[in-house]
Amino acid sequence: MTAVLERPAQAGPTGPATKARRLARRVAGPWTYAALIAVLAGSAFPVYWSFVVSSQTPDAIDSVPPVLVPGGNLFANIARVFDTTDFALALLNSIVVSGTVTVSVVLFSTLAGFAFAKLKFRGRNVLLLLIIGTQAIPTELGIIPLYMMMAEFGWAGEIHAVIVPGLVTAFGVFFMRQYFERAIPDELLEAGRMDGCHSLRLFWHVALPAARPAAAVLGLFTFMQAWNDFFWPLVVLTPENPTVQTALSTLASGYTTDYTLVLTAATIGTVPVLAVFLLFGRQIVGGIMSGAVKG
Repeated sequence: MTAVLERPAQAGPTGPATKARRLARRVAGPWTYAALIAVLAGSAFPVYWSFVVSSQTPDAIDSVPPVLVPGGNLFANIARVFDTTDFALALLNSIVVSGTVTVSVVLFSTLAGFAFAKLKFRGRNVLLLLIIGTQAIPTELGIIPLYMMMAEFGWAGEIHAVIVPGLVTAFGVFFMRQYFERAIPDELLEAGRMDGCHSLRLFWHVALPAARPAAAVLGLFTFMQAWNDFFWPLVVLTPENPTVQTALSTLASGYTTDYTLVLTAATIGTVPVLAVFLLFGRQIVGGIMSGAVKG
């Protein structure tokens, strides 16, 4: 009997990135790229047009056909923004509020999400349902008691009143809980406990590194929400201590509105959000792709 030896097939890379590239090659076609380009152009055009108007004179907003080429008045309009309102303080306040809220939400949501997903304690499911149930309560319903609480603390008109209510969110806790439920096997944690690791050490050395993609996504969403928040800062802050959004409302108020001035301020206010996305974009895309090819 002659034994026939077959050469084993060479195994190629089978990582998540390779799977994503193979899927893209199978699906992507000319119409796909055309649709993506159209969506990109439609999404980027408002930002571009705001930049164009902010670099023109005030009468450019009414020109027909509309102006589509940047002008030479950008720096003069930026100077007018800072002369008209205390926009530097508004930028500083928004950066402090958004940065503090983002770090706090990511930290506490990661801790709580790990606890709900991987630690066994009495009343865990009931407490999780109560946290999720708070999302069904409209924000406007709690504005009056929340303002009364801030006034009782002496924080009305201060930046603390915007920061403290947003230090942790139900969405962040639920988001991180769902991520930990799938991303970390229980066997890995049990092996760590057998090696003498307590829960906090397991969180720091095992859970936290695994949560970086999800934490980046949550951080971006939280930063954008805190940066764009308008209603609560308008209620609790004074015009002398504004955020970017309340400063924009001040510029847009009055009998006549200088839209060139407003769009210049809006363009300035967009820069920090774009900077955050560019800084954490790789982590965000990595987290989305790992979730897309998982399983």
